[in-house]
Amino acid sequence: MLPKELIKKLRRIEILTARAANAQLAGAYHSVFKGIGIAFSEVRQYQPGDDVRLIDWNVTARMRDAYVKLFVEEREMTVMLLVDASGSGLFGTREQPKRDLAAEVAALLAFSAIKNNDRVGLIIFTDQVERFVPPKKGKKHVLRVITEILTFEPRSRGTDLAVAMEFLGRVARRRSVAFLVSDFLASRYEQALKIAQRRHDVVPITLTDPMEEQLPRVGFVLFEDAETGELVEFDTFGSGRHRYAERVRRAKQEREQLFRRLKLDFVNVRTDAPYLQPLVAFFRARERRLHR
Repeated sequence: MLPKELIKKLRRIEILTARAANAQLAGAYHSVFKGIGIAFSEVRQYQPGDDVRLIDWNVTARMRDAYVKLFVEEREMTVMLLVDASGSGLFGTREQPKRDLAAEVAALLAFSAIKNNDRVGLIIFTDQVERFVPPKKGKKHVLRVITEILTFEPRSRGTDLAVAMEFLGRVARRRSVAFLVSDFLASRYEQALKIAQRRHDVVPITLTDPMEEQLPRVGFVLFEDAETGELVEFDTFGSGRHRYAERVRRAKQEREQLFRRLKLDFVNVRTDAPYLQPLVAFFRARERRLHR
């Protein structure tokens, strides 16, 4: 039995994201994420102008008349949500921590998917894959996925994006759309990401909090690394504050350069700003590019 507070939160996310998915994303989602190929539909008699390569010779021989095969786009897809549950996801200095933001973003994408009759699966990871929910259709399944993200208690606090990418390669045999939801406070994942994007349509979604980019001037502060537990005393009035901001800016630049080099579309969402706008912008930009 879920606690009342969790049920209330789940209901709020359902109402908020389902409405947004129906109103603003469903049509764009359908246009942007095409089916994975074509599937045989039926045969019909040959008509002048038909491609002779489509003639079904077995049916033609049996019916003593020329028949061609017809194909339709295979619309149904699998959407995999890869959600980072490492310790840094508990951080948040605005209305919610990054983990709750991840749940809402994942919910919005999941409702958009089922609106188009696609299947949705979930991989929750830290420095290991800790939970896998196989892809299924339907609202009930999506609510289970959201609940898993909100209630999950990870065994580890570390992060390993490569582990998640490698697991995706093992469980998703057919081409899928893979939304990688993380703060990307990790390293050594370039090769795994490169391999994953060859088979799947990988879309990185980066979660950030403004305090991670620019520290306030509050004097000496004792920081604890959410993933390692290491304690560090830091003077926010000193020159280290500017070096920290520059290091964060450079890390973001290098990460986005990697995404562009791999030809990955990516989205940045923040705990201090509505997440719907950057997601809508992502869908519209991709739609314009695909229909040039």
